[in-house]
Amino acid sequence: MSLTSALQTGVSGLGANSTAVGGISENIANANTVGYKRSFSQMVTTTASQGTDKGVLSVIAEERLTVYSAGGLIATNSSTDLAVSGTGFFVVSESPNEPNQANYYLTRAGSFLPDADGNLVNAAGYYLSGFPYDGDGVLQSIDRSSFASMQTVNIGAITLAADGTSTIDASGNVPSQATGSATPGAPFVTSSEFFTPLGQIERLNLSWQPSSTQNQWTVSIADSNSNALGSFDVTFSDSGSTAGSPSAYSNATNLATAPAAFVMDTATGNVTLTLNNGTTPQTINMSFGEIGSFSGMTQFSGDFSQSYDRDGSSLGELVRTEFDDAGTIYGVFDNGNRRPLYEVPLGVVDNPNGLGERAGNAYQTTVNSGSFQALTATGGRVGVINSGALESSNVDIAQEMTDLIRFQRAFSTNASVVTTVDEMMEETTRLKR
Repeated sequence: MSLTSALQTGVSGLGANSTAVGGISENIANANTVGYKRSFSQMVTTTASQGTDKGVLSVIAEERLTVYSAGGLIATNSSTDLAVSGTGFFVVSESPNEPNQANYYLTRAGSFLPDADGNLVNAAGYYLSGFPYDGDGVLQSIDRSSFASMQTVNIGAITLAADGTSTIDASGNVPSQATGSATPGAPFVTSSEFFTPLGQIERLNLSWQPSSTQNQWTVSIADSNSNALGSFDVTFSDSGSTAGSPSAYSNATNLATAPAAFVMDTATGNVTLTLNNGTTPQTINMSFGEIGSFSGMTQFSGDFSQSYDRDGSSLGELVRTEFDDAGTIYGVFDNGNRRPLYEVPLGVVDNPNGLGERAGNAYQTTVNSGSFQALTATGGRVGVINSGALESSNVDIAQEMTDLIRFQRAFSTNASVVTTVDEMMEETTRLKR
């Protein structure tokens, strides 16, 4: 190797080690950056002579990312702070509901907060993406191999539309000792609230009249304006394994004025009520319990009790959001309802270390990273999502300081090579004197 070649090799050593020191400085500067992945330099020998022993052997520093290495989790007080336990990444975009798939990236920086419009955005300005649930809480057909089906997660002013009641299940107990008297006592009166299609609360009024016949009751139902809808008789069993359960329904009578209506299936104990409370009458199916079953009304000696389990709701305003470890965001509304809003998937690629680095602690898919999939956070290879936590940087300061000493020594030695070659070249120029 000539003196010139030695000089060039020393210069390449200076450049390679200064690059390595630059990477270390970046790592140290980002030691407290959420989700940061440290970089490191690998020295690679290059040659200008295609492998012969006469070429200039030099060195370059190839930078690598430790994307595969996770940092520790830090607990926070914000439910929208998210951290991944596993190898997956959050999918983010440059702008809300970004139409260009090239502007979607992957990140582990989960410090998300709602912006003025309710969109979840992290400290680097990237918006969290997910798959939306429809109004019925169903996740429709989605493409998990691209970003096309994703939307920006928004937890702003979400309202839940009113839902009219369609089913009411009655349960409770009527006192057996109240029946069989020659002069029956007063009826037991109760009511069940229900929601109209507009979310208004109204009531159905029920009267349980004990009969002079043992174990038999007459049930009358009226609407919220005390307009009679219908009545029926129910007889309870008094012996055997089904004692206390309904044994027969009979004498179903429609007392409603059209378009209101009352229809009962005496074989099942189900009543269909049609209520005249809108342009299109509301239909409610009301159940009192199957024959021989204890799931609805019963008759035992004791007190009268009655409860109703009904569906439907009034207009609901979002109160708060909840995250589960599978990445589902649930909305809790002031009308007592809770339903899924988004699934936050975790992006996975075949080779995480092949991802391209982007500003703001994000990565983009490349040919080297392999195929992309947005999978449900179910643990294993994908991982789970932790709400109220952040992933810390995976930088180890002790390791960085050790590497800094090592590369500083190498840089100094290469500098000595350059100065030594310079002295040798100066000495060579003196030979002609």
